[in-house]
This record gives sequence, C-alpha cells and structure tokens, in this order.
Amino acid sequence: MEKRNQPLGKSFQAASQALLVTGIIVTAANLRAAITGVGPLVTEICQNTGLSTAWAGMLTTLPLVAFAVVSPVAPVIARRIGIEFALAASMGLLTVGIVVRGIFSDIGLFVGMFLVGVGIAMGNVLLPSLVKRDFAARVGLMTGLYTISMSVWAAIASGISVPLSHVLHLGWRGSMMSWGILSIVCILVWLPQMRKHHIPQAIKSAVNVWKSGLAWQVTFFMGLQSFLFYVSIAWLPEILQSRGMSETASGWMLSLLQFVSLPASFVVPIVAGRRASQRGLVVFCSLLFLIGYAGLLCELNALNWLWVVLIGVAGGAAISLALSFFGLRSQSSDEAAKLSGMAQSVGYLMAAIGPALVGFLHHALGAWTVPLLMLIGITVLLFIFGMGAGRNAFIGRAEVRENLAEQA
Repeated sequence: MEKRNQPLGKSFQAASQALLVTGIIVTAANLRAAITGVGPLVTEICQNTGLSTAWAGMLTTLPLVAFAVVSPVAPVIARRIGIEFALAASMGLLTVGIVVRGIFSDIGLFVGMFLVGVGIAMGNVLLPSLVKRDFAARVGLMTGLYTISMSVWAAIASGISVPLSHVLHLGWRGSMMSWGILSIVCILVWLPQMRKHHIPQAIKSAVNVWKSGLAWQVTFFMGLQSFLFYVSIAWLPEILQSRGMSETASGWMLSLLQFVSLPASFVVPIVAGRRASQRGLVVFCSLLFLIGYAGLLCELNALNWLWVVLIGVAGGAAISLALSFFGLRSQSSDEAAKLSGMAQSVGYLMAAIGPALVGFLHHALGAWTVPLLMLIGITVLLFIFGMGAGRNAFIGRAEVRENLAEQA
C-alpha cells in the first residue's frame, strides 16, 4: 500500500513545484509592466488632466521612490507572515494601486502610482529570497526565468499601452487599468499555496548586511546598473535625435535596446549559478557598456544600431547578474531577503536620481558630451564594485571561499 502511494506523492510534489514556479514567473511578469506601460501614455494623460510635463514625470519617479522606501521593510514582513502570503498581499496592493490611478485624477493618480511601487517593491525583494529557499541548487536558472518574464512583459506593456488606449478605445485610464488583470491572475496562483506555506520563517539570520563590505559592493553594483538602465531608457532617444536620427527611428532604437537584452537576461544567471566567481561576467557587461557609450560619444552615427545593441545586451546581463548576487552571496533565504532589500533600496534611489541628473547636465551644458563621459565613469565604477561583488564569498563571512575551479 505504501508503495502504491509513492507515485501519488511524487505527482503531488511535482504539481506543487510546478505551481510554485508558475507563481514566481507570473509574479515577475507584474514587476515592471504596470510602470513601463505608463510612459507612452504621458502625453495623453497630460492633455486629459492638465498635468505639466514635470508633474507627469513624477508618475514614473514615484514607484522608484517607493522601491527605495519599502525594500528594507519587505524581509521583516515576510518573516512575520510568510513569503507566499507576503507576495500575494503585494500583488493585492499592486491591484489596488492600478485601480486607484485609473479611477481618480490628480492626487489619486499619484497615490495609485506610489501604491503600485509599494506592491512591486515587495515582489522585487521577496522573489530572490523565495528562489534561495526553494531552489538553492538552481538559483541561476530560476533567476533567469523570472528575469526574462519581467523583461518580456515590460517590453509588451510599453508596446501595447497606446494600442489599448486608441485601437480598443479604452482610453489611458482603461489601458492602465488593464494590467490589473495580470496582477489578479497572480493572486489566484498564490492562493492555494498560502494554505500549505503560510508558516513564517522561524530562523532569522544574525548577519547585519548594512555593515557588510560585500553587501555594499553588491548594492552599488545593483544601483549603478540601475542608474545606467534608467538613464538609457529616459535619454537614449534624445541622444540619437541630436545625432540626426528621426523621432520614430529613435523610438525603435529604444525598443531594440530592450529586446536584445532578453537573451542575456536568461543566459547570464544560468552561467553565474554554475560558477563560484562571477568576475568574468562583470568584465563582460562592463566592457559592452563601455564600448556602447564610447561609440555614442565618438558620434560614429553609422554604427548607432551597434552601440544600442551593446548597451542593451550589457543592461540585460547586468540586471540579471545583480539579481543573481542576492542568492549567490547569501547562505539562507533570510540573508537573501535582507541583501535584496538593502541593494534595491539604495539601488533604486540611485536610479531615481540618474535621469534627472543627466537631464540637468544636458540642459546646463547644451550638449551630450559631459553626460556620456559621466556614463563612462559610472561604467568604470560598475566594474570596480562588480569585481568585489562577483568574488567567491558570502556576506557575514570574513573569509573568501577558495575554489580551484573558480573562474575570474
């Protein structure tokens, strides 16, 4: 009788595992789409509400501020109510934010965007912790899966937000509210898992990540790559237009930048998970960033497509590597959550500063030379901190794990 029940037990375990993987992938799909779908609608929102361009810019800045504020708190909440319940709650909060910003104008629009940021911040921090807890031997593969899900849906949201508004006649409100369907689906996926995995984690790591040099190196790598990504998203079309490219063509270049990042977003975490040291990958993405920004600086306009491709591949490699570090540099899911919270708090604060700083420099100097030189300098810093973050070590340990197979 016991032997007969074994296949059933294995089938149930496999189904439970598949449902967990589905939850991770669907959650990741929600971690950018509700934000990236707003940018293409900004002009329509301004015309309909009377908001100035400056205030409209706050719509995409507020979620980044929420990331910075909420990220350190997410691990504490997860320890009290459990990771699965916290993720379901974060998707519920995301849904509320999506509805609020779609129904109300003026202050409600900003409140909704902040709530969207809070919900996404929880998911940003807790997914690496969940992967570390339940897929410790496959951190790279699972990080690659949820990173590419996040990136694909971010690109889809950017592309279909205007057609949803105009072609389907939903208007900007209906277009933004449509992303609530995706978050509701995610809640439904997590509901059956909360019955089984509702017990909070009992063991709390004694590691203080804020006093760890390695944690700060991971944090600055996360922040600097976020800085480069959001600056590229905000200003790449303007830079290309200043080189003589049309508005339409520069928009397609921005789409190209996001789509070429997808293969690297998937492959790099898998490679990172198979190596004790990830320094070689740090060199790879830093070199691509450096060549890309140097090409833009030198105004070799015939090769603009190549510079965009290099920056896009580097960005996909860098964000997935940064997310991988949360699991690879920690020894437990609690440590991974703490490191993720710290790195994303500081990192997204840096990201929020980036576009405004570059815009100020361009406005003050009237050219893109100094901003591009600054991006090259940021890339050098990314390399320096990445070499520290990529070494074979754990936070909370002074010693480095020596490994003869380590690949620098």
